[in-house]
Amino acid sequence: MTTFRALPLLAMLVAVPLQQASAQFGGMPGMPGAGGPGAGFGGPPAAPPAACRDLITLRDDTQKKAGAIQAANEKKATAQEACRLFKTFLAAEAKFIKGLEDNIQTCGVPPDAVKQAKDAHGRASTVAKKVCEAAAQGPQSAGPSLSDALGTTPTMPDGGNTRGGGMFDTLSGNALSR
Repeated sequence: MTTFRALPLLAMLVAVPLQQASAQFGGMPGMPGAGGPGAGFGGPPAAPPAACRDLITLRDDTQKKAGAIQAANEKKATAQEACRLFKTFLAAEAKFIKGLEDNIQTCGVPPDAVKQAKDAHGRASTVAKKVCEAAAQGPQSAGPSLSDALGTTPTMPDGGNTRGGGMFDTLSGNALSR
């Protein structure tokens, strides 16, 4: 699988679990869908704890780095650039997963979200390894040309016909007046 074919696949693998994990924050204190104190008719909902706000920041950073991989794919980035982007993405994703694990109780993170994020991280790591291996090999040669394969050299036709005046020769005047 070439590097550029792997990038859209990874972008899909990364985006879906992140969206699912972020959608499962409904039980987080102070977030929409939370049944905690202050949520309902009694007034404005309570602000989420600092750990949960940090978790949201980590999620947004991870999604931003996944978007950078998608943008690099669209502009046909080099394998070296893609490898660098994957490394920064994987580091951000690892921080996000650690934050999910550390704040399961505090932020009401479902265990499914942690499992999905870990599975996506494993798939992303596999693709990143292939991309970085391709980057380490350097640019691939296009292979031999047809002339090389046939053992000939490309030549230009001889410009010996200086007479001109062919049926479609309109560079030297009107073809119909001749």
